[in-house]
Amino acid sequence: MKRAEEVPTSSEVPTYRPPYLAALIATALVWALYALTLAPTTAFWDTSEYIATAHILGIPHPPGNPLFVVFARAWEVLLAPLGLPVAVRVNLFSATMGALAHGCWFLLAHRILSDFSSNKTFRLIGASLAVLVSATAFTVWNQSNVNEKVYTVTLFTIALLSWLAFRWRDHLGEGKDDNLIVLMVFILALSVGNHLMAFLAAPALVVFILWIEPRTLINWKLYVTAAIAIVLGLSIHLYLPLRAGLDPVINEADPTCPNLSSAIQSVITMGRAGCTALSEALSRTQYQKPPMTLNPIYWPNEVPRDATLLFAQIANYLQYFDWQWARSINGLEGFFGPIRTLITALFIGLGTFGAVSHYQRDRKSFAYVAVLFLTLSMGLTFYLNFKYGYQYPGHALEEKEVRDRDYFFIVSFSIWGLWAGIGIAALWKWIGEKYLQITRPDEGLPPWRAAPVLALALIPLIFNWSWASRRHDYSARDWAFNLLNSVEPHGVLFTNGDNDTFPLWYAQEVENIRKDVTVIVMSYLNTNWYAKQLRDLTAPCAGKDPNNDPSRIICQRPFDVTRGPKVYVDAAGGTAGIKPPTRTILPLNDVQIDQIANGYAVRTEQPQVFKVGAIETTIPAGTQLLPADQFMAHIINASLGDRPVYYATTTNAYENLNLRRFLVRQGMAYKLSDGPVQIDPARRGVVPFPQTELSGWAGEFVDLQRTEHLVSDIFIHRSNMPEWNHWVDEATKNIPFYYWAVHGLLAQLHQSLGNTAQAQKHIQISEKWSVLANR
Repeated sequence: MKRAEEVPTSSEVPTYRPPYLAALIATALVWALYALTLAPTTAFWDTSEYIATAHILGIPHPPGNPLFVVFARAWEVLLAPLGLPVAVRVNLFSATMGALAHGCWFLLAHRILSDFSSNKTFRLIGASLAVLVSATAFTVWNQSNVNEKVYTVTLFTIALLSWLAFRWRDHLGEGKDDNLIVLMVFILALSVGNHLMAFLAAPALVVFILWIEPRTLINWKLYVTAAIAIVLGLSIHLYLPLRAGLDPVINEADPTCPNLSSAIQSVITMGRAGCTALSEALSRTQYQKPPMTLNPIYWPNEVPRDATLLFAQIANYLQYFDWQWARSINGLEGFFGPIRTLITALFIGLGTFGAVSHYQRDRKSFAYVAVLFLTLSMGLTFYLNFKYGYQYPGHALEEKEVRDRDYFFIVSFSIWGLWAGIGIAALWKWIGEKYLQITRPDEGLPPWRAAPVLALALIPLIFNWSWASRRHDYSARDWAFNLLNSVEPHGVLFTNGDNDTFPLWYAQEVENIRKDVTVIVMSYLNTNWYAKQLRDLTAPCAGKDPNNDPSRIICQRPFDVTRGPKVYVDAAGGTAGIKPPTRTILPLNDVQIDQIANGYAVRTEQPQVFKVGAIETTIPAGTQLLPADQFMAHIINASLGDRPVYYATTTNAYENLNLRRFLVRQGMAYKLSDGPVQIDPARRGVVPFPQTELSGWAGEFVDLQRTEHLVSDIFIHRSNMPEWNHWVDEATKNIPFYYWAVHGLLAQLHQSLGNTAQAQKHIQISEKWSVLANR
């Protein structure tokens, strides 16, 4: 192996020509892999939120991701003539971003390998290996075949910037230097509209420019042009106030502005001045993080980082790294599995060998890749300051993140995959030189006798497939369908957070399922903007038609007889007895809403009687009533007698108002009874549920007939669920437990009534859900 000083630098290879056709083929093959394993519909966590907001041009959670929303919507419209479902189109957007990223990575790896050998075939094979390993790293693959978040766009952006940086070096002195830098600056600024992570490529770019041609950065004209590019790139954020002003159905944080000048000021300063609502959204005020101060020693009364030690956060990153190369082996183990550890060690070795070989042949491009990797791995770990990961061993749930955050590190896993692929190619070459005594190795192709080593690149493809593939996964969409249809027409449904809310948004806004149901997520109900939107969304129509523009808040949306469960439709096919609500669920003006939302939580000093309709209960002394609880009380007061009120079985939001004994289970929701629950003496309707291990899952009362009908005739579970060999996400395993519970409670009730056959049927189904939930 040659020493670094003996190897010509890249600037001495003026005839290098990028293999764009080969890169296009690599892109197509990676895209085909992602398309083959593509999710056929939505998924849990943020998938539904982003698909829905892209479809209706809404605004997702802060900072709003306007670039993603606009691009995904344009992509969806572009593919509309193919007749594919909306979710498939948006998922294909993610797959395309992931594939394009690997087209850029192919070019980058090929350029790096041009310093390894002049043989074209070797470089093409080596670049292909790098792309194969990178594209099949678990998180990279898993994020690319379902549009779970915005990170595949980030991956593509960073890969594109990297390739442009390499081209800038190759074209130094040809008059294109500044043009490429300005283009990179524009892309960096524009990428902020997708996610701030792409901006983390900046340190590597600066290091690269300073090492290659530092005089570039003293050109004052470059800064003038770059400033214009930055403003143009950041201008994508103006989408937020402009669209928010049109009241889209999903309009999180409502970043409206009184005028354009204040909006522009917020955008230019990225939330440090200007319009308050937009500034708070851009600066993510609602997600305040604790300080990043490094605390190498644990002091019990002073822990500035979310995890007790920075060491734990680094260990958590290594846990995610361990998942990348053979996720299906020991897949359910929270930390290193014994067999998978060997494979992880192998890829640590391959990546290290690739990085060292890269360093020995071209230190300048190595410095770029190394800084990029370190920034997006250890640097990002320090900056993000996460709590313990969801599957990090030990620690209580409240000390952990609500889910695993491996997706934040997708770029670092992808880069290490590139180095591992380059390491495999370098190993092939080294074996030929060292043991097969090939002469003039830099000009020839390594012998095919050593080629079996190339098969190492197939390991992630083989051992990640069963965990990365989402082609069978309808669980989130079916969950949304089942929960929404547990609610009677025009019902109000209180939910808890992401996974019992976002899939419902998707079902309503994308597939037009039960748009008459008003979904109220309690974690947002503490804000004034959300309360106002709910008020307007449930207002009587009074001659208005909400279908004139389904993407905007106009008035109460009607119950669709053709799409709703037949249990809510009379024998003649109509909705006799189902009348449109006569009033909004929140009859408060803006000032009253602001007073509640901006006020402090109310703590009851003495037991307090809560009376609404025929409901009368006592709120215990010492109960802390958040603004959400106060809004909920107003909603119940305005809704009872006008529309049904429900709570998803995933939330206990009713506890602070002490409403549990007024709830009746219907399918996957609890209906609030207007007064004491009336028991059906014939035991065909509402029955009490006995005190068993299922009591916490079932509630005190169950509408047996309605729940049986919903579970047996309405609910859907496609793709052979619950007989999967594993649940796709450890943090959402409460979903199969909810299905286990509903079948278990039906089994017990039927058993008590002597319906042995029915009881046995539900026992068998419940056991299947239990097995899946415990795998």
